Amino acid sequence: MQPSTAGIRISDEVRDALAAGRPVLALESTILTHGLPHPRNLEVGLASEAQVRDLGVTPATIGVIDGTPVVGLAPAEIERLCGESDGSPAAPTRVVKASLRDLPIARAKRLDAGTTVAATAWLAHRAGIRVMSTGGLGGVHRGASETFDESADLGTLATTPITLVSAGVKSILDIGATLERLETLNIPVVGYRTDRYPAFYVTDSGFALDYRIESPADAAALAQARDELGLPQAVLVANPVDEALQLDPALHDRALAEGLAAASAQGVTGHDTTPFLLDHVQRATGGRSLEVNLEVYRGNVALGSEIARAVAG
Repeated sequence: MQPSTAGIRISDEVRDALAAGRPVLALESTILTHGLPHPRNLEVGLASEAQVRDLGVTPATIGVIDGTPVVGLAPAEIERLCGESDGSPAAPTRVVKASLRDLPIARAKRLDAGTTVAATAWLAHRAGIRVMSTGGLGGVHRGASETFDESADLGTLATTPITLVSAGVKSILDIGATLERLETLNIPVVGYRTDRYPAFYVTDSGFALDYRIESPADAAALAQARDELGLPQAVLVANPVDEALQLDPALHDRALAEGLAAASAQGVTGHDTTPFLLDHVQRATGGRSLEVNLEVYRGNVALGSEIARAVAG
């Protein structure tokens, strides 16, 4: 049974594509509102939609406008969200970062918001979209055994049957603990043409995967098997950045270690940790990490589009 879409605005383009059985790819918006500086964020947002269309798929960038979740933001709405922040964790912004728990607050307060993986996946599923692409997932934070700091992405993906393409979890997280949590939550994880779990900026996190797939058709078959069994979990497709394009692993490890030490010294904790560390890594690598981030995202958008076509048949 199709979930209710009450309280959500779905664009005519997306609604028509879904009704006709054409492929649709969901895209999150926090990479635009809180991950990239202006005007690079707008350039990436519009270019990603063009990339999806060029592959014969309808893009559905998801965000919140004036309190209303929107599945299929118009170009002017993407510009509105991108224009309010420069992507810096210290910058004042009128656009909030909305995970699933934040959606009713954003609605009640009529806020503009970029949606995280959790909120985007949930809204996409509500709209009937079956495939989503992002850069990196949230996961278990370092030191979570004491802080219990774990991204809401994991819990939401345990109850949201969508196929999600990412380059693993962000490398600033505890990747081993995240993989353990994914196993506990019964969320299947497969490598795309790899037996190694990627780590966002780098191709190999050092952790092996039990399963791999070789084609978009394999991903579609996996999603179909999940649906036939009536399981509620997302299927996670781990798509590593090309080894030739990855951030130099030694540079990555050094920048991350420095960032973790700086965060500890400055008392940065909770939801402020991720943007702080990502900003530190970007500065420590002379902007190279940002370029890798964009390569990661473009690769995941391309693969997500191919899987959406395979799922639509």
